[in-house]
Formats: sequence, C-alpha cells, structure tokens
Amino acid sequence: MSYSFSLKSHANLTSNFLRLLDFIIIFALGFFSYFVRFSVFKTSAWDYLLAERTYDLGNYTALILATCVLSFIIFNFFRIYEHLRGRSLWHLFQRLLFPWIVLVLILGLFAFLTKTGAEYSRLWMMSWLVADFLVLYFYRLILILCFRFLRAKGFNTRHIVIIGSGDLAERAIRSIEKHPSMGYVISKVLGPVSLNSEEKLAGKLVEALPIDLSSYLENIGADEVWIALPLRKESLIKELMHQLRFSTITIHLVPDIFGLSLLNHSVFEIGGVPVIQLRGTPMRGMNAVLKSCEDKILASVILILISPILLFVALGVKLSSPGPVFYKQERISWNNKSFKMLKFRSMPVNTESKTGAVWAKPGENRATRFGSFLRKTSLDELPQFINVLKGDMSIVGPRPERPVFVEQFKDQIPGYMFKHMMKAGITGWAQVNGWRGDTDLAKRIEYDLFYIENWSLGLDIKIIFMTLYKGFINKNAY
Repeated sequence: MSYSFSLKSHANLTSNFLRLLDFIIIFALGFFSYFVRFSVFKTSAWDYLLAERTYDLGNYTALILATCVLSFIIFNFFRIYEHLRGRSLWHLFQRLLFPWIVLVLILGLFAFLTKTGAEYSRLWMMSWLVADFLVLYFYRLILILCFRFLRAKGFNTRHIVIIGSGDLAERAIRSIEKHPSMGYVISKVLGPVSLNSEEKLAGKLVEALPIDLSSYLENIGADEVWIALPLRKESLIKELMHQLRFSTITIHLVPDIFGLSLLNHSVFEIGGVPVIQLRGTPMRGMNAVLKSCEDKILASVILILISPILLFVALGVKLSSPGPVFYKQERISWNNKSFKMLKFRSMPVNTESKTGAVWAKPGENRATRFGSFLRKTSLDELPQFINVLKGDMSIVGPRPERPVFVEQFKDQIPGYMFKHMMKAGITGWAQVNGWRGDTDLAKRIEYDLFYIENWSLGLDIKIIFMTLYKGFINKNAY
C-alpha cells in the first residue's frame, strides 16, 4: 500500500468519523433538550407563558431521527466533510452555518405544511437546534486546532513536490514553510534546469525534471504536486499534465497572478468553465446578510444609548453659531455611489463657499470653538449612525472621501479605488491603527485593503473594541 493511498484512507476515515459523530450529537442533544425542557422547565407558569404543553416522547423521537437523517443528506450535499486543510476558522464557520440554516428552514417548512408545529415545544426546538450548531462547530474547531498543532510537530503531513521556477515557485515555497500547521512538507523542488547547473529557490536546491515523472513521484512517495510555472510556459504545463495522465496523485496549479492587483480572489466555476476571480467584494451572500444585521442591530442600540449625548451636542452646536445642527457632505461609498454623510456642524455656515473643499490640516482655524472640540473628540461623527441605519454606511469600514478628493487620489495612490468595494465605515482598521486625518494616505489605503481582504465579524468586533479602548480623541483630528 502506497503512502498516498494511506493518506486518502485516513481522510475517508476522518470524514466517516465526523458523519457518525454528527449523527450521535444531534440525536443525543435532542433527548437531552427534551429532558431539560420537561424536567427542569415544567412549571405551569412557564407553559402558560409559551402557551404549550406537549410531552409525547414518541413524536419527539420521530422528529429527532428525521432531523438526523436530513442533516446527513444536507451536510453531504454541501460537502462539509471535505478536508479543511489550509482553510481559515471563519471558513469553517461559514461552511457549517449555511447548511444548518437550510436544515432549519426545511424543518420549519415541513411544520408549516403539515400543521404539526403545535405538537412540539418551541423552547425545546430552539434550544436543541442552537445547541446542535454550537456543539457541531466547536468540536470541529477543537479538532482543527489539534490537527494544526500535530501537523506543526510533524504528524499527519502531506509530502509535496513543487515543479516551478522564478518568483512564483519561490513564493509558493516560502508560503508553505511559513505555515507548518497546515501540514505540508516539501520533498523536492523540480524545474526546467540543466543537469550541469545548480539553482536554488528559497534556499532549496532545484533538481532537473526527470524523464519519467510519474514513476519518480511514486518512488519518492509524494502525495501532491504543485505546478508553479508562469503562464508563458503553457507548453511545459501541458507536457507535465500529459506525463501524469495515468497517475492518481493530487495536482495543484499555482496561478501566475501574483503580479496583478488582487482583492478577495477565488476560484469557482461558471457553466462548467473554471474561472479565477482576481478582484471582488466580500459582501456577497451570507456575508452581506451578517454585515447588514451587525450594522442595523448595533446602530439601533448605540443611537438609543447615546441619545442624551446627541441632544447635548445638538444644543451646543445651535448655541455656538447660527445655522443648522447637522452638516450634510457628499461622500463616496460602496460601488462608487455617493451619499450625504451626516455630521454635527463644526464650522460657520457657508465657510467652504470661500475656501472650497480643503483637506483638514493642523493649525487651520475654520471651525468654531465648540466645533473644534467636537472634531478633536470625534463627537461630530456620531450622526453617522443614522447613515448606518439608512444603509449608506457601515459601523466598520474604510472611511469615505469627498468626490473631489477621490478624483485627485485615484491616480496617485495605487489601489485607492479598491476601498470602495465595501461600504464606508464610521471607524476602520486604518483609524484604530493611527492612520487618521493628515497622515500617510498610501499607508491608510494599505490598511483599508487589508481589512477588505480579511473581513470577518470577528475583525469588526475587534475594531469596535479597539475604537472604544483607544478612545475617540486623536492627535490627527482637526
């Protein structure tokens, strides 16, 4: 038995183990929730509150078994048992969440169509389904972290052969060596070099391609082949694929796209044609739903909590200078669409009719005395939570800019326009890291693009807490 085959057997064994464990967890938690519901929360007052009193264990057993079978079908359909080596923990969460939502919706639809919803305790159903998802996710999380630890120590590794040349192959080698927890070990580096020359990539000796590549890979016990050749070597790539046409080894192609400006790149299929997405927004599908829920819920709660502050600041603006309380300024947000951003007015009315659009700098005296206080404490930004409720902005995201400055900077700063692939935010990764106001704009864009490339709810929460921790007062706010 070859080493490669044993790895595949190990993967199949792990998948089958997960299937069995999922079945057991869903089944056991169903009865555990039943026991808690009807043994702990069995007071008549509780039943009266929820207008339910259902105890028939037979009905519950049938539903639990049906859910176990349905989850088995749905989880296999969405391929959640495929290996997650090299994937992020956020990817794991997403991969489990969507199939679970589908499962819950099917159960709800079945209850509606058969009018059997009243036969089951709603408290039991909610607690069971929530507990199921949490346990299924966290035990997977623990398993992945354990596997990463073991792989970093040299266990459960896959031996790969890299066939490549130049910067592309060197980048692939360095990336693999940088993440030992992914469990990849580079056995050999092969390339189109002469037998008499000695070439190195990332400190590794490059050997000449063997005549019989398939036999060579089998003899050294390789599990995977990564082809990292530039696109101009198309003929060599085709030749390699031809040599490996009878081999069952896993083959990966490292695309020659690293010289391009990438943002949320991915590989998918359209009508049977493989497509590489070079640039895209992370705000699609479930991500967009989660981000919208985050914004609407938090903005509503925050506006209620800060309403006394809003009233105090509005009164201060009105008393400090004549004119409206709010100042509406055109800004550019998602997909280059403009919107009217709300701020508490910090300057006398019609100030910009004399100076035009001016980038805020140290020493400027256009603001009123109270307006200067608002700017330094960022209190003038608070009305933007109304923009969040309207859907113009997000709580966290790249800061929006005025159209005149967008036109000025888009040709000066590489990647500047990519920041508009997400909604603008009240606070952001650049701001909490000190890149605010009259600071290095290129550096700020670098942080904005990092945020877009690595977006997650966890990162949003981290930025919100960093904003609260570091406070609203900033030396670069004028």
